[in-house]
Amino acid sequence: MALRSSPPATSRRLAALEARLGVKLAERNARRFRLTEEGALFYEHCRKLLAAMRDVEAEVSARGATARGLLKVGAPMELGRRRIAPLLAEFAGRHPGLEVHLVLSDAGLEVGQDGIDVALRVDRPDNPALMTRKIATTPRVLCAAPSYFAKRGMPERPADLIDHECLRLARRHHLHDRWRFRTAHGVEEVVVKGHLSSSSGDVLHGWALEGRGLSSEALWDVSEDLQAGRLVACLADHACDEIELFATFQPGHPVPPRVRLFVDFIAASRLNQAS
Repeated sequence: MALRSSPPATSRRLAALEARLGVKLAERNARRFRLTEEGALFYEHCRKLLAAMRDVEAEVSARGATARGLLKVGAPMELGRRRIAPLLAEFAGRHPGLEVHLVLSDAGLEVGQDGIDVALRVDRPDNPALMTRKIATTPRVLCAAPSYFAKRGMPERPADLIDHECLRLARRHHLHDRWRFRTAHGVEEVVVKGHLSSSSGDVLHGWALEGRGLSSEALWDVSEDLQAGRLVACLADHACDEIELFATFQPGHPVPPRVRLFVDFIAASRLNQAS
């Protein structure tokens, strides 16, 4: 039984409650048990009180400083591998009762649909039912290896890109082949072409390092390569795009501590310092 009590003991407790209240709560005999009108009223109010108590307990617990259970986080491939993975490991180290699982994909992971608790996504998601918090912003950089520029020359204006090999990212069956730049006439969109495209930003980064083309990259993904001279930026005066990273998660009353604490942690992290 849910009360872990025998029928005779339960009957005695019910009789004592009826005596205290001065009303009969149930009609009962060996064959049937039926709540009286007073019993049904008492039951309904108690049920609501218990539900409210559970909500209060959950809200108070959620204000705690400890994350427990399994936390599944989704992130873009390269950013996840280079930046998010170390931060997630650090977060897990602060919470011994927590188990973490990192899913990497450049396809655009979805909370719930892809079985994850927190999705770190480039650009704001369209689903208004999700909780969304901006985590970081970084400039978009057009860059290539020195060997590529030695062979093909460096573009001086956005229109020059039509004569260049451009490495393009594909997401959810959409090829990102329209790159935006700031010119004297406003924002200009250039349709770029090339022989290489991939659904993995990590692959595009690798091709750029090999001198196979120009790549449009987040600064936090290529900052070390730019500093070391493995990649060289171009058209910096025409840059107009920034890449925004958002954390999305399901609404809750309250939001589970493992989710809330991780989103707070990643928002306060050194992620922006990479830009």
